[in-house]
Amino acid sequence: MSWDRWKPSKDQPWDLVRVVHLHRRAGFAPNWSTIESSLLAGVDGTIDQILNPADGATSQEFESMAKTIGDAAVGAENVDRLRAWWVYRMMMTPAPLIERMTLAWHNHFATSNEKVNNVGFMYRQNNLLRQHSLGKFGDLLKGVLRDPAMLVWLDATANRKEHPNENLAREVMELFTLGEGNYTEKDVAEGARCLTGWGMRGSQFSFNEHFHDAGSKTILGKTSTWNGENFLDILIDHPATPRRVAWRLCQNFFGEAGVEKGLLEELADGLRQRQLDLRWGVETILRSQLFFADRNLRNRISSPVEYVLNAVRSLEMEKEPPSTMLLAIQLKELGQDLFHPPNVFGWPGGKSWIDTRSIIGRGNFATALLQGQMYQRTRPFDTSSLKAKLKVGSSRNELIQALGRLMAGVDDGVERYGDGSDVMTNEYEQIRIVLAKILQSPECQLI
Repeated sequence: MSWDRWKPSKDQPWDLVRVVHLHRRAGFAPNWSTIESSLLAGVDGTIDQILNPADGATSQEFESMAKTIGDAAVGAENVDRLRAWWVYRMMMTPAPLIERMTLAWHNHFATSNEKVNNVGFMYRQNNLLRQHSLGKFGDLLKGVLRDPAMLVWLDATANRKEHPNENLAREVMELFTLGEGNYTEKDVAEGARCLTGWGMRGSQFSFNEHFHDAGSKTILGKTSTWNGENFLDILIDHPATPRRVAWRLCQNFFGEAGVEKGLLEELADGLRQRQLDLRWGVETILRSQLFFADRNLRNRISSPVEYVLNAVRSLEMEKEPPSTMLLAIQLKELGQDLFHPPNVFGWPGGKSWIDTRSIIGRGNFATALLQGQMYQRTRPFDTSSLKAKLKVGSSRNELIQALGRLMAGVDDGVERYGDGSDVMTNEYEQIRIVLAKILQSPECQLI
């Protein structure tokens, strides 16, 4: 398997499983109409739509409403409302890949309001990540390193030539660009000298020349009177940075299994040749044989954000949306507190998402969601329109088969989620029970 473009075949068809796989990895779980349209559009057409969503009146209306909600959260200085704002964006967005990548970069440049303690700064950083999420990595890096939330988070405002502070320089090398083992402690110290004078005036980035060490510095074997801008350019041009970016993209789209070292190097080479073009990297992954290989299907444990948003979006609940504040609280209880990653390394992901407590929590969430407890006033999920869209008859088998296809991307739902021996009596409650069973199944913990 390689980065060559995947083409459907008899052994690997463009089918339900791969449609659901693509949407869940490149955004969130699709609803039934999206599944049907993707099957008709084919793999190339579907990926085209994911990468280039239509920017029409619906998109403009969404952005206007999102801005109103976000600005209100900042005005109230309420981080709980800011969490709800981002949940709103993920739930309602017509461009799921952008939100998915914003979340990935939030984890890469892990910054917590626990220390920043400024809702406006966190809001600005989140929008910055979104703006550059599929742009050039160098622009993203330079934007984040001048971002007020990051400057506070890594103590850059205390970095002066008399006492260089190494926090920002160390993290930009270890976590954001080169990765561990590709620099020395001397490089960190010299990098800190480059960044002296960086800080803020009010709520904006500023450079104070009086605090800057203008002397000669040696960074990764290169010597000159480097400043902060030069330091970042050296890191962006270093061969270890494309590898780090390739690793982050592969972690996002492949999970713990990752990719073989040779393939990672191949992707890194492509990124290097294209000035770390993130859109090219993401598109290369999504169209690749490796992405659609059997071994990459359902092998990633879903994060709380993925689990919750997959449920909401696949059931089209955004048309009568539950409380984003309550959904954000659920994410926190399940272990993913937006705007509060646990440390500079972000959320570890993978198997760390699943333990006895979290499995119980996910099951409780599924039941609460379907019973309507994610609304300010309880209102059980209306199953009538869902059943009509799935075009199922009255038999339990038909229903389970259709719900398995929708929620878990499987064709053997009857075997997995019921024996089909019952004829439904209380139809709508039965549908909710089946849905809860599916959401609690192993298939819905994986993407």
